[in-house]
Amino acid sequence: MSVIGAPMDRRDGPAKTAGAARFAAEHLRPGLTHAALVHATVSRGRVTRLDTTAASAVPGVITVLTHHNAPPLKPAPKVNPLNLSTLVSGTSVNYLQDDEVHFDGQPVAVVVAETSAAAKEAAALVRAEYALLPSTVDFESMAPHAKKQPYSPVSPGAAKKGDAEKAFGEAPVTVDHRYTTPPHQHNAIEPHATIAEWDGNRLTVHDSTQSIDWCRNHLAIRFGVPAADVRVIAPFVGGGFGGKAMVWPGTILAALAARATGRPVRLALTREDVYRTVGGRTPSIQRVALGADRDGALTALIHTSVTRTGRVGGAPEQVTSQSRHLYDADHILIRASTVELDLVPNTSMRAPGESIGTFAVESAVDELAAELGMDPIELRMRNEPERNPLDGKEFTRRRLREVYEAGARRFGWRDRAPEPGVTRDGRWLVGMGVATAYHPAWVFTANLTLRLSADGTVLLRCGFQEMGMGAATALAQVTADALGVPVDVVRVEYGDSALPMAPAAGGSMQTASVAASVLDAVEKLKGRLPKGAGDPVAAVRRAGMPHVEVSVGSDTRFGRLAGQARLIGRFVRDRRRVRAATGAQFCEVRVDPDTGEVRISRWLGVFDIGTVVNAKTAASQLRGGIVMGIGMALSEETLVDPRTGRIMNPSLAEYHVPVHADVPRIEVSTLDDPDPTTPLGIVGAGEVGITGVAAAVANAVFHATGRRVRDLPITLDKVIG
Repeated sequence: MSVIGAPMDRRDGPAKTAGAARFAAEHLRPGLTHAALVHATVSRGRVTRLDTTAASAVPGVITVLTHHNAPPLKPAPKVNPLNLSTLVSGTSVNYLQDDEVHFDGQPVAVVVAETSAAAKEAAALVRAEYALLPSTVDFESMAPHAKKQPYSPVSPGAAKKGDAEKAFGEAPVTVDHRYTTPPHQHNAIEPHATIAEWDGNRLTVHDSTQSIDWCRNHLAIRFGVPAADVRVIAPFVGGGFGGKAMVWPGTILAALAARATGRPVRLALTREDVYRTVGGRTPSIQRVALGADRDGALTALIHTSVTRTGRVGGAPEQVTSQSRHLYDADHILIRASTVELDLVPNTSMRAPGESIGTFAVESAVDELAAELGMDPIELRMRNEPERNPLDGKEFTRRRLREVYEAGARRFGWRDRAPEPGVTRDGRWLVGMGVATAYHPAWVFTANLTLRLSADGTVLLRCGFQEMGMGAATALAQVTADALGVPVDVVRVEYGDSALPMAPAAGGSMQTASVAASVLDAVEKLKGRLPKGAGDPVAAVRRAGMPHVEVSVGSDTRFGRLAGQARLIGRFVRDRRRVRAATGAQFCEVRVDPDTGEVRISRWLGVFDIGTVVNAKTAASQLRGGIVMGIGMALSEETLVDPRTGRIMNPSLAEYHVPVHADVPRIEVSTLDDPDPTTPLGIVGAGEVGITGVAAAVANAVFHATGRRVRDLPITLDKVIG
């Protein structure tokens, strides 16, 4: 019986629940010291004076590093498509190498002390003075001056089919609205932390990273040492959501401080440190204009976006991505623009682009349904395409009709009153909303070794990341299934750059990428056994060998280039068809008409994520995405002072993430339909769960109250104002 799809418990569960799992900040090293950051308090300028006298006098302080005495550090590398580690520079700032300040919160000094308390006390005593330089920090005021987003393969920016503006002007039924989303922070349960230790020119770091291999190569470049002399260890990471994909100043400065002191250094960021030095999600201003005939057939779809990047880093988000694929409009116009601001650069956050893009386009579709007097699901199905609407490419498969049919039946959608504001439960107004979930699917290359021993055990070694999603468990299931052995005999080593390299845990691509290499390795291993051997374990025993081991890929420079070539070839092939995870989000809300309080009372998500490797961990991933989407819809907002660029709510006391009372029972189900173009048919579950959530909530609030909220989060004042 296949173990693929079985709802197995996560292998790291006992260690984490018993407190035995050691995260980045929890390793003990002889002579360990502790570091704390000193942040700039201006958005742009030059440091004219740094007084470290009082800080240096604190008992236990070893050194205070500034641009006056820090060891040399090489600049952040320019992006090189042949070295993907160059993509993970959180910023281009060369920390503590000059007096220039590029954003409020940039570290201008690092205190190293014998204890964490001493380091923090001393950091508070460092006094800095600045010569201010002109800065631009207000996104709203700069949005009218946004420039066309440059093309990239991940976020293409502009696209068009036909003449959408003309078709929109001629359409008998139209909606044309502006939607906004604020900046967001990742708020992983484990704040960023690093322990760095040098042994001569060899560097070892325990780091809370979700891109082990790229982090290693980036550190090698910054410190001018061979990549082979850098080791990054991260077996347990307490969540990342994209915030730990890049290399941020905490990691670099921990290694810099360790080099300066000759001792291991622990730099564990406070929650405020994370807000001020690690990028979050960009804000957005979006326009969605839809034109349709009176039967609901879309004649025009226009989706434009303005987002921000930092002047010293950050990348545009693919906010309009889903609008290229979801609806069969005759004429389509996609446009993306960006502004550069003097703020900590933005970075990827769970389902970057699609998470906020689906809020706008799925709200607009709901608004069009109201204009037409049509059921929102019926309108979506009326415009469900057979081929990719923008360019006519084939879908690898497309099951949205089945997803919506199953969800509507289970959720009781037929019982929904079509008119808004008429359904009550006591004093509460009740509403239902739906939205489509969408996220593209990626497969990268992964290197690994696979060993089958005569005692029946199997060892898989691969430097992938485990951030709580159950990757080690799922890949043990893949390996056991491919070899035809019990899953209990498969041991998995991961989380270390000393192992064969794996791609970053991002883009919902890790499981599919490593699984592809596992299947390759199993075929190579079987090729080493006598033909017709049957049971591979028995074949190894009969051959008198202690074990058979095979490798996929190579971590030599040639092997990496070959892997890059395979990746480029796969990317080119993938562009011939459109592959994505999809779903339907069903939401029921209750709204107090007097206070504007919104409570989510029911949730159902039905998804097509390809083959489900582990039913329990996949459901957990999907639920986690939905919970994050609920936070995006109702409460989460990074408040940036438009005068100074400082984040004004850098803590979980003031940045409100969902708590248990905010989250209803969340039901999820999947079609478990394999994608014919991916290994084992895996598509990915990590990010699609958040997409469509905010729109489903907004659509349900409209159905409950008749009030449309187009600016996230949906707060009390917007509901009753």
